[in-house]
Amino acid sequence: MSIWVCGEVLIDILPTGPVVGGGPANTAKALARLGYEVDFIDGISTDAYGVSAKKELNRDGVGLGLSLTSDKPTCAATVTLDSKGSASYEFLINGTATFDFNSSWLPDPERLKPSVLHIGTLVTIIEPGASVLFDWAVKVGEFAPIVFDPNIRPSVMADRAKYAAAVEKWVSISSVVKVSDDDIAWLYPSESLDVVAHRWIEAGVSCVVITRGAKGLIGFTANGMEEVDGVKVDVVDTVGAGDTVGAIVVEGIIKHSVHGLQGQVLNALLHKAAIAAGITCSRAGAQPPRAHELVDAMEK
Repeated sequence: MSIWVCGEVLIDILPTGPVVGGGPANTAKALARLGYEVDFIDGISTDAYGVSAKKELNRDGVGLGLSLTSDKPTCAATVTLDSKGSASYEFLINGTATFDFNSSWLPDPERLKPSVLHIGTLVTIIEPGASVLFDWAVKVGEFAPIVFDPNIRPSVMADRAKYAAAVEKWVSISSVVKVSDDDIAWLYPSESLDVVAHRWIEAGVSCVVITRGAKGLIGFTANGMEEVDGVKVDVVDTVGAGDTVGAIVVEGIIKHSVHGLQGQVLNALLHKAAIAAGITCSRAGAQPPRAHELVDAMEK
């Protein structure tokens, strides 16, 4: 059984030039670099950007057998970096292969039985594909835990109430939610991190992992909270850092099960995620660590 990662692979137009990006693609790449069997699920264009995306994912060992080959163009995102290296995005979405989801080609979970589904970012809000994916994910959830990363992009959906409703819908079918403090602050400006996390847990989520940039990570379960500090690094940019955390969360599920993510196990996972995210931040673009790099960093 493989890990399924569903979502967009696109081209980030950075100040230094175009690079392959997209939160879910970054997570798939991070998992493959850690040595896991990963199948990435998205529409991938035959245009030059799509060829570049396919080449990069293949190079890292990400399986593309469950993706759709399409003649539609690749989605591109213009990335702006602030003085701290934090990224904001402006997307060209309509009519692209990247968001061309249809039940006719999505993989059958009953036949293939994935070990985990990781899904999130824009594919969970861009219609009509988002509704198709939700119905499909409900079926996947009968066979595998779902890890949801909303990865909020207000530039794409500025309606806060509409965005929050979409997030809550996906939370309702998820076993684990990985989210940033900035995401929660934008979605729920009048609610604290712990209030939101506990509400989701009461609704059925087993674990909520909240990233807080340099301040570290917090993990919430029905049995308590675990918190770890961030790792000090020389930040080049933050592109892909949260996606790297998502990969570590999926790894934790593979090793310990969803219900095993609590107490010291959860604390150790958060610490590992902080180190992995720090490595990603020390590099330009989404370049998560390989397994041996992470081992070396954790031994220091």
